[in-house]
Amino acid sequence: MNGQAQLGDFLRTRRSQLRPADVGVPTYGERRRVPGLRREELALLAGVSASYYTRLEQGQSQGASPDVLDAIARALRLDESERLHLHDLAQADRHRPRNRRPAPERVTEATRQLLEVMDDVPAIVLGRRSDVLAWNRLGHALFAGHLDPDAPQSPGGRPNMARLVFLDPHTRELYADWPSKAKAVVGSLRLVAGQHPEDSALHALVGELGSKSAEFATMWADHRVKACTVAAYEMRHPLVGTLTVVQQTLSRGTDPVVVVATTETTSPSRTALALLAQATGPSTTARPAPHEPLSAGPSRRPGSQVLAD
Repeated sequence: MNGQAQLGDFLRTRRSQLRPADVGVPTYGERRRVPGLRREELALLAGVSASYYTRLEQGQSQGASPDVLDAIARALRLDESERLHLHDLAQADRHRPRNRRPAPERVTEATRQLLEVMDDVPAIVLGRRSDVLAWNRLGHALFAGHLDPDAPQSPGGRPNMARLVFLDPHTRELYADWPSKAKAVVGSLRLVAGQHPEDSALHALVGELGSKSAEFATMWADHRVKACTVAAYEMRHPLVGTLTVVQQTLSRGTDPVVVVATTETTSPSRTALALLAQATGPSTTARPAPHEPLSAGPSRRPGSQVLAD
């Protein structure tokens, strides 16, 4: 799908999600075939002609000015991330390289050193397609302890967090509010797809997830975008039970990015994370017996199971 087609799809979807009452458009009690705004109503709110806006939605108008795009973004009530995404889609065809393979993503030595010194904080390095390029010991234990710890070292077999969230039962169980995490993953992929329209590997990933997960297909069609910089999640870890972590992206806007998980000081979640570090530490000699969960006080979930390394 070219940039103009993606732009039109985004505009149609977001217009259909905006009800007249949301923006003060009177309907005078008339029966409407669709609940969202009509094209001419959106065009009036944006201060452009209905014919021009129609051509824009139909992919027949190129070169929309930044001012026009900002006016449409205001009319659609887009937030800042969504506004920037709209601009990316409008410019996609102008900057699309031809016959260009995506450059391989690598972890710099500085980033590896950062992972090493953050020994007591779960951290993972993600590429723009959410491939796991590296993780520290605790990052592996928290997010994917059921996988081979050396998996990120194999370019052909790297774990992918989007695949794990939608297709891996362990990761799905890991998040108490799985739909919230899933929507964040899709929203982030939407942003990246707008920024890198030439990335064939990203398109292949989206196609794979859409064919294997009806939930992903539905969320992708919703055209919601989200910059996942900071978010709190309750996690149900099979080794230490329930804990709440704040997942933060340390370096947004560059590829790759470092994502860390922190916990509140003196909280049961901090205790659970410390227990996880102790259980998975290289100096640990006594490991819990299978099916014998560690105790983390109030944070332990009954019935938690121990993962095999």
